[in-house]
Amino acid sequence: MRIIVLIKLILMTLLVISPIFAEEAVHVDEQQGTEQVMSHADDSHGEAQAEHHSPLPPVWLVAPFILLLIMIATGPLFFPHFWEHQYPKIAMSLGAIVAVYYGFAMDHGVHNLLHTLEEYISFIALLTALFVASGGILIKFNTTGKPLANAAILLGGAVLSNLIGTTGASMLLIRPYMRLNEGRLKPFHIIFFIFVVSNIGGGLTPIGDPPLFLGFLKGVPFFWVISNVWHIWLVTVLAVVGVFVVFDMRVPKGSTPTGDGKILEVVGAKNFMYLGVVIVSVFMDPAVIEGFPSLQKMLHVPFGIREIIMFTTAYLAYRNGNKEALRGNEFNFEPIKEVAYLFVGIFATMIPALQLIGAYAKEHAAEFTVTRFYWFTGSLSGVLDNAPTYLNFMAGALGKFGLDMGSLSDVQHFAAGTPSPIPGDAGSMVYLMAISVAAVFFGAMTYIGNAPNFMVKNIAEQAGVDVPSFLAYIFKYSIPILLPIFLVVWWVFFNL
Repeated sequence: MRIIVLIKLILMTLLVISPIFAEEAVHVDEQQGTEQVMSHADDSHGEAQAEHHSPLPPVWLVAPFILLLIMIATGPLFFPHFWEHQYPKIAMSLGAIVAVYYGFAMDHGVHNLLHTLEEYISFIALLTALFVASGGILIKFNTTGKPLANAAILLGGAVLSNLIGTTGASMLLIRPYMRLNEGRLKPFHIIFFIFVVSNIGGGLTPIGDPPLFLGFLKGVPFFWVISNVWHIWLVTVLAVVGVFVVFDMRVPKGSTPTGDGKILEVVGAKNFMYLGVVIVSVFMDPAVIEGFPSLQKMLHVPFGIREIIMFTTAYLAYRNGNKEALRGNEFNFEPIKEVAYLFVGIFATMIPALQLIGAYAKEHAAEFTVTRFYWFTGSLSGVLDNAPTYLNFMAGALGKFGLDMGSLSDVQHFAAGTPSPIPGDAGSMVYLMAISVAAVFFGAMTYIGNAPNFMVKNIAEQAGVDVPSFLAYIFKYSIPILLPIFLVVWWVFFNL
């Protein structure tokens, strides 16, 4: 059975991704022969022009990217012992293949690598700071586990996910949520928590979910998502929580936990101050604040003031964290360590994939509709990692409109609204809405769709909860519950 599932996952990945790259291979040699290298004397256009005119990588260079994503999807399930001990070496080795090729065989390859390194450091700095700061806050609910109380936690967690990230909100709420329902905790309680708090809830801000933060780093304005998709987010969250209440009404109420009479107790509340520092630091970037100092340009280093603040905050939050809260949350660094290693490989190996998909979209603009972007982005976000999936299809959408992912001004024009080159087609904002919604929402379709999913699953298993298997999660919960809701979202908002 495991072998059959593995084969299906691999075939699904290759069937969705490989046609893009296979057809693009026809154009690689022609484009490499016709594109010209910039003159070194032309300093007025600089790095942006270099990215626009750099030749495409060979199609085979996408293989490390596809292989790494397949192994991330299957390793913990089919060869867990090997994966647990070897995943750092696998991620680093596959990333090194692409890095060496770009460093020695690609024009402007070193520039691409340095730019990717900057994005990786920004990405991991935010996740680390949120993970450590939230891990030092212990919440206790002294009330009865019942449908309305649980629904309130899920709705509150959905909002909180946009302030401290799906990782932070999941870490903060999963244990008090389980303690609240002690004696009545069922598998669906954990599944709906993953649906809402660990995924769909974080769909309004770049802090909420990694795909949106990567889009922010590429040039999408910070408040673009909340101002354009809040109504889609609200309808979806209310629909999922509504289904949860129907499930939860069938379970008897739990007993009221003993306490000192307070409904809510918080241990380690000073860590909210650290979370506030992290949130403020997100804005400390030249792309957000005009004239803000850039260490990258001043000192030629791959990080800025924002990243220094985030890592410093993480260090202080852990060193000064409340010991009782850390023990109560069973805090350790293993989850963030795994994310750090895996994303080194992901960020490196996805460079050629981004370039090839963007080029393919430019050549096949008529074939890329809003519907196609929504379902392709969603499908891959469910079975693979939603962060690189978001970037891949955002690059494709930019290519359709004749824009380039490597250009900050192009991304900003895309987010602000660019007319489609196809008569009667939707503008660029609708495409970005579809990609953003699908990447975040569909991450809830499997345990591997988003980083917090497996973390919540592991915490629940350690607490003795009967958590569904990988296949049961998909066929018993996500497909019958989420897929119809996502279908309605597509029909109402993106059936263009």
